[in-house]
Amino acid sequence: MDLKDLLDTPPWEWPRDAAKRFQKALMDRANASDRLVAADLAGDLVVVNDQLAASLTAIVRNPKEPDRLRAKAAISLGPVLEQAYTFEFEDPDDVPITERTFRHIQRSLQEVYLDETTPKEVRRRVLEASVRAQESWHRDAIGAAYSSGDKDWMLTAVFSMRWVRGFDDQILEALKSADPKIHFEAVVAAGNWELAAAWPHVVAIVQDASAPQDLLLAAITAVATIRPAEARTVLADLADSGDEEIEAAALDAIAMAQATPDEEDEEDDEDVGGDWIN
Repeated sequence: MDLKDLLDTPPWEWPRDAAKRFQKALMDRANASDRLVAADLAGDLVVVNDQLAASLTAIVRNPKEPDRLRAKAAISLGPVLEQAYTFEFEDPDDVPITERTFRHIQRSLQEVYLDETTPKEVRRRVLEASVRAQESWHRDAIGAAYSSGDKDWMLTAVFSMRWVRGFDDQILEALKSADPKIHFEAVVAAGNWELAAAWPHVVAIVQDASAPQDLLLAAITAVATIRPAEARTVLADLADSGDEEIEAAALDAIAMAQATPDEEDEEDDEDVGGDWIN
């Protein structure tokens, strides 16, 4: 199987030696095309390990590497950073890299981002990947990116706001953006942080028959997280829309909402010493 064929193959169907093939391709400077494919796929949690993570990090750090390859490598580090940040190495089997590798990736991405000689595209992807394991420097970086007035940086900032708390006002402002990509990321971020003030906006998207499908899907999820108790009523028509993807998203959102305890239940549990984790 050609390496490019794996782009259209689900990770669980990749050959057993996929990790080794990606590693070999990343080291092969004579084959730029395969290096890009490997950089794109090597961060998948099915295959990533210390060696692949180290190779991706080395590419990101190396200013002599092509910008596009460095950007691809940076983004590929995002999932494993999130996995490590979420599970915190309590069980080594939950995270495919060691804590030492995780800390090395974090330090490296911060250094590359803070180096203003780093190409814009690489810096953007570094920020987008690194925020999936939050650090203290991210808030200033996101704030600066959003206030820069540069649409590319603003897009990166709003994407990053879904991972880092504390940007409610900026998210609500971005919901009004005429840029469809920024608008989409703002809807995702609003849903992620359950922003009550975004409710009228996401409901309007759900009720707009002309809404782009990716935006509609994001709004469906946001409905379920912002006001779970109203999700079934708001999403009922979409759950029977005739479009398989939209129907599935609506039904999943309704199920998620029904599994979400309401505020009264949470208060009751707190009164009796419940174990709710916020």
